[in-house]
Amino acid sequence: MQKEDCYYVGKITKPHGFKGNLIVHLETDEPEIYENMESVFVETNGMLVPFFFEFTQVHGANKLLVKFEDTTPEEAEKLINRDLYLPLETLPELDGTDFYYHEIIGFTLYDQTNTEVGLIKNVNDATAQALFEIEIDGKEILVPIVDEWILEVDRENKAILVKIPEGLIDLYLG
Repeated sequence: MQKEDCYYVGKITKPHGFKGNLIVHLETDEPEIYENMESVFVETNGMLVPFFFEFTQVHGANKLLVKFEDTTPEEAEKLINRDLYLPLETLPELDGTDFYYHEIIGFTLYDQTNTEVGLIKNVNDATAQALFEIEIDGKEILVPIVDEWILEVDRENKAILVKIPEGLIDLYLG
């Protein structure tokens, strides 16, 4: 399995007890959707290695308590700080104005007047507010991703219609 065919689930953060149980910090506010997973890919030396669960249990707001099959406490300890991934095809299909960040890369962004703004090159979610990264004439334009501003997501034509505050694009181009 290649990393580009997967999405990031979370990170193993610390041991729990002395039997090889681990705490996983999930990148979700709905940890229960991961409670019945059979397996996950653990990034090891740049490769994704499948690990099967002996058990998983929700452990707080965005955490899972897990134990991997056939893993000793010493082996489990070596998995701390490793990233976890699942195949993209396991994601539920979204509709309406909901979207996954990875799926809209390459979509064209349009403003509320149906004027083309530019191609979405990336989504920056490392900031407090996620941002569309768009390139116009060699300049990077950042447009906040605000649910109320998303007017339409047209997957068939790879386009997103967004209500952009007046003057925002001009700040970058002016």
